[in-house]
Amino acid sequence: MLTDGALRMLVLLHFHTLGFSPVQLAYLFVLYEIAGVVTNLSAGWIAARFGLTSTLYAGLSLQVIALLALTQLDPAWSVTASVVFVMLVQGLSGVAKDLAKMSSKSAVKLLAPTTGGGLFRWVALLTGSKNAVKGAGFLLGAGMLALLGFVPSTLVMAAILFVILIGVIIGMPAGLPVGRKDAKFTEVLSKNRNINWLSAARLFLFGARDVWFVVGIPIYFYAVLSDGSVESKRDAFFMIGSFMAVWTILYGAVQGWAPRILQAASRTEGETLTQARHWNLALVVVPALLAALVWITPAPSATLTLTIVTGLLIFGAIFAVNSALHSYLILSFTDAKRVTMDVGFYYMANAAGRLVGTLLSGFTYQIGGLALCLATAAVMLALSAFGTAQLRPTQTS
Repeated sequence: MLTDGALRMLVLLHFHTLGFSPVQLAYLFVLYEIAGVVTNLSAGWIAARFGLTSTLYAGLSLQVIALLALTQLDPAWSVTASVVFVMLVQGLSGVAKDLAKMSSKSAVKLLAPTTGGGLFRWVALLTGSKNAVKGAGFLLGAGMLALLGFVPSTLVMAAILFVILIGVIIGMPAGLPVGRKDAKFTEVLSKNRNINWLSAARLFLFGARDVWFVVGIPIYFYAVLSDGSVESKRDAFFMIGSFMAVWTILYGAVQGWAPRILQAASRTEGETLTQARHWNLALVVVPALLAALVWITPAPSATLTLTIVTGLLIFGAIFAVNSALHSYLILSFTDAKRVTMDVGFYYMANAAGRLVGTLLSGFTYQIGGLALCLATAAVMLALSAFGTAQLRPTQTS
């Protein structure tokens, strides 16, 4: 997660300084998200067939390969060749990240205690720490780009991740599934009503985040903070990376605290579903208000920027509670026999949402600026709230 966040910032800021448009920047991440859709759809079956440890090792190894491949980017290449090459490498990175994520999330279902809110507590802890580390990666990527440059930064990250891979192999606990030969790929498609509706809600939830997060906000802040000089560009890199890092770390921290915020240990399943509906609806309000504010403000100002930052931090906190609820519910709705299949299907929807959000981020920013990015996010969150409203307690599903 550290290298995944850092790599995103390296690619985004490096290619923006080379003159890429918002739509071209979005293209750089398209294959990454497509790879996430395909990987999550198939990773559940791969893990069920070959075991969870195999998918975890494969994910970490592929990320090292992706980082090393990115160092071969030649500045003399044409824009088209550069975009295609980075798309392919980002696609490999997307496969790596989702293999590792699906493996770790599925393992929680099998290893976490099921009493006293133990499952929710451990899901929230894993998901929160994962996103906090990814947030640190945003800052790391922006900082290394400013201090070391593009190629040295990717080499350093590859070396760090290789050391982590060795540590994981040495310290892997026993007891995880080793796979079953009779696992069929068709089992990936869920027949559980709750899982299908939750996956749809997840798609629109993460699409609503990435529609402003991937391209819109970084490019908006760069336009506000940089006057074109080398020094201002460097300062802009640090400020953008810091915001992305703080936002994601806050998001991860609130996810970790979500069970306490929601008093999950004392809640019934029906009460938890009611909470999920209310928190999803609350999230719609924030981007809608920010979109209106940006739309009616004639020009960027320090006051507007501060308001946007504050509003997006509030968005991050509410978004984190929604995400934590979803991550708990998917494991609550599934069973041990289907956990890798259902988690893979669910995160396939998550990746599909990021794909849609990524495409819309560049497109909406180019035609309507940050206001249209935020308005689109509000619409997608309303659709997510509709999906969440369809969930029913498992006793009646």
